[in-house]
Amino acid sequence: MSTEPETTEEAGPGTPDTRGTREGGAEGSADAVTEGTEERTEGSGAAGEAEGTDAAEDAGTSEEAGTSADAGAAEDADALEDASASADAGASASEGAEGAVGEGESGGAGELSEAEAELAAQRIERERIERRKAEKRGPITSGAKLSGKAADLLAAVRAVESGEKPVATVFTEPAPAPRRPAPEPVRRPQPAPAAVTPGAPAPEAVDAVRRVLAEGGAPDALAPQVAAVLGEGAGTVLREDPWQLLRVGGVRPEQADGFARALLGPDCGPGDARRGRAMTVWLLEQAAVAGHTALELPTLIAALGRQGVPDPDAAVQDALAEGEALVFQDALEEPGAPAPQDTDEEPERPVRVLVGLERYALAEESLADGLARLANSVPERTGPAWEAVTAGLSGGAAELARAVAAHGLVLHTGGEAARAEPAALLGAARAAGLRAYAACHTPNGRSRLTAYLAAPSERQGEATGRPEADPAWQGEATGRPGGHSAQPAEEPGVQGVVTVSGLLAGAEGPGRDADGALEVDLLIVLDAPQLDVESAAMLVESLPDGARLVLSGDPGVLWSAGPGRVFADLLAARVCPQTVSRVPDPGPLGELVSGIGAGELNQVAAPGKEIVIVPVRDAGEAVHRTVQLVADSVPRAIGVPADRTVVITPGHGGAAGTRALNSALKERLNPGPGRFGGFDPGDRIVYSPAPGRTVPGVVVKADTDGLHLSCAGAPVVVPRERVEGGVRHGWALTAHQAVGARWPAAVVVLPGDAPQALSRPWVYTAFGRAERHLSVVHGVEQALPRAVAEVPAKPRTTRLATLLRTQVPAS
Repeated sequence: MSTEPETTEEAGPGTPDTRGTREGGAEGSADAVTEGTEERTEGSGAAGEAEGTDAAEDAGTSEEAGTSADAGAAEDADALEDASASADAGASASEGAEGAVGEGESGGAGELSEAEAELAAQRIERERIERRKAEKRGPITSGAKLSGKAADLLAAVRAVESGEKPVATVFTEPAPAPRRPAPEPVRRPQPAPAAVTPGAPAPEAVDAVRRVLAEGGAPDALAPQVAAVLGEGAGTVLREDPWQLLRVGGVRPEQADGFARALLGPDCGPGDARRGRAMTVWLLEQAAVAGHTALELPTLIAALGRQGVPDPDAAVQDALAEGEALVFQDALEEPGAPAPQDTDEEPERPVRVLVGLERYALAEESLADGLARLANSVPERTGPAWEAVTAGLSGGAAELARAVAAHGLVLHTGGEAARAEPAALLGAARAAGLRAYAACHTPNGRSRLTAYLAAPSERQGEATGRPEADPAWQGEATGRPGGHSAQPAEEPGVQGVVTVSGLLAGAEGPGRDADGALEVDLLIVLDAPQLDVESAAMLVESLPDGARLVLSGDPGVLWSAGPGRVFADLLAARVCPQTVSRVPDPGPLGELVSGIGAGELNQVAAPGKEIVIVPVRDAGEAVHRTVQLVADSVPRAIGVPADRTVVITPGHGGAAGTRALNSALKERLNPGPGRFGGFDPGDRIVYSPAPGRTVPGVVVKADTDGLHLSCAGAPVVVPRERVEGGVRHGWALTAHQAVGARWPAAVVVLPGDAPQALSRPWVYTAFGRAERHLSVVHGVEQALPRAVAEVPAKPRTTRLATLLRTQVPAS
């Protein structure tokens, strides 16, 4: 609590009364000041103690804070009255002394000396001070010296003490007047719907879990999460198997071991079968976070050994027997091996044994079945609609259209400029009367694709593959509504362009038939490398028989945040036609990024300052240079404002991670106290409605409903309890958060501790987010070209390619 108001208010009472000093002399003034100071110090100490207690008990409640402020104001008013009384006492004493002298002069023998007059004045002043002290110790008549909220509060206390009103009715604030809701505008549902979560656990279940957590020394704040994860009877389950705590996100094995020791005592040990099962499941969940849908058995056993499990094989078998994991045997294809011959004896083929969680295993198998259904179907090509589609296109778009007309599943690869080809296919298909839709990974990608659907006369950037007035620049990247784009907000949906998340949630795109299938003839999915096995399975399962699916994307970017590598596995399996765009990305940036995709970091001429390298010595300088670039250099030299520039760095932590950079950028671009969870209106943010999904936006306001955001021009309200885990500042992002979107300018920060995080896909993705200008804050020296040339994508263990080869003949 700030002490400035107290210091300011005390300055008045603590100042010696100048009139008393003039008339009364030094000695009397000193006595008066001493007594007055003691009184004020005593009162101030009590007030400070009371305010400190109130703050400790009522911290965080603005209404109660206001009540404390009113009470403090009342105490300050009393102090100021004391000062006034003291001043009046000094004046009266001086007048008494002067009167006594006058009477002495007229009375002769009754004349008082100057010292006696001074003593009389001091005596009068002391009497007044004593009376004032007695009044303060006595009862205070309600409303006598208080006003406003302080008087109302005192009256409420008196009413409760006298029994006139119960406590509940007195201290309950009157309900605010109902607000008339604003009319809901006609618009598409939010692009960032809240993640679907099960109902909150019953309070009894949460209380039971809280008691068990307390016995084991774990934070009781975990109780709601544990109850939600473990379900009915969570308290009993946790007491019988303390290692079930590992199912809660963020709990580490050493923490679960400590909890188990506190509950089980000497019966707890590293060889406990319950620990082995829980550790097996935990390792498989961590593998899914890293992108694997399963782990090879030797890898899993080695990881269990590193976690102190004495018999890893028994732990895996126990988990399999309990149904907590599944085991698979996939045949391995050796390059150059002869094809199996038809003989009575089945030839022995090498296999690999995999262990995975049921959730991802079933999703991968369902995805393989659905893709095989599409790939094995032979759609009719002779219809007039598809003839019109292929006849109206040329170049790469025509080649793509011919492949789609003849096959149910087609892959399309290319960079940013290649998006013009699926956009042309979409426009031609819809013009021919087909139910065609395109789904992008982000709202930013949706807007970029929509720009390619403009009429040829308006599409000035078609030749270069970049729209001249891309609406993505006009707010999608920053969360602000579009600028000079002439298309209305609902235009992407009208033109058949949606987001993958909106399509799966039913918030965007076509309806569904009686069987739950999407009413489409053609679905084009852009940014296909961002599909994980679960979202891809949901998409494929939603397609009706006879529909065509095009998966289009850049194979050089980072893979999906969720488990799997769907697009890469399909390219490797070669079970369907693949069309490769021959349209290069234009300009120096296109040349640089294309070389990185081939493993070369080339020197590129940039006469228009399209590429700038800023060398730095350490992380502190990297942060300073980044802020300078975003706030000053890029807007001044390139003409791109700060709110249309993105900063990309390898990770969240570290001296130059997203946290440090966002803190520095907020201080420069939108300083504020962070009144709501560290956020202020105008802050750039990224919102994660579900794991692996991030939507850029800006903070609008905060109230009792939560944090109000504007994401891609649509309002989103994040409840208070989800703000900490779902919203981050968004001036600086990781490459995974930025994939699927592009900005006019990008500043890529490579601090000295970044080499371990760098790889060719990371550099390719980060550098490729810039459309017009790229600044590289370079502090890794030769680690950058080494990463581009020698560090490929981290391998992921998946089963999709193997499953597809057994169901679809090679194309």
